[in-house]
Amino acid sequence: DTDILAAFRVTPQPGVPPEEAGAAVAAESSTGTWTTVWTDGLTSLDRYKGRCYHIEPVPGEETQFIAYVAYPLDLFEEGSVTNMFTSIVGNVFGFKALRALRLEDLRIPVAYVKTFQGPPHGIQVERDKLNK
Repeated sequence: DTDILAAFRVTPQPGVPPEEAGAAVAAESSTGTWTTVWTDGLTSLDRYKGRCYHIEPVPGEETQFIAYVAYPLDLFEEGSVTNMFTSIVGNVFGFKALRALRLEDLRIPVAYVKTFQGPPHGIQVERDKLNK
């Protein structure tokens, strides 16, 4: 209830263990970076970092596995789908330790969903406006 949960299908580069690739996905898609940032010392990044909490092989695929990553809600701007997806899938797909990466599933807790204002009316009003 306090984290956004993501399931990634991961194909690491040869020689990269699944645990290392899963941890890299969690870090790179949350607070991790390849360079030193002067603002890193201003706050505790542990509170915001993604955590790879489970890894399982993909049946029938010897080089692929599913990495389950939990992202604390504090990492995201309330009511912003753009911020959420940019954080989770924005930069990590170009990560060099991975041959391939695909977001398979995403679970968003009710507490975060409630931060979205949504439309002021239902689908029927929209259809009526469009004469559909």
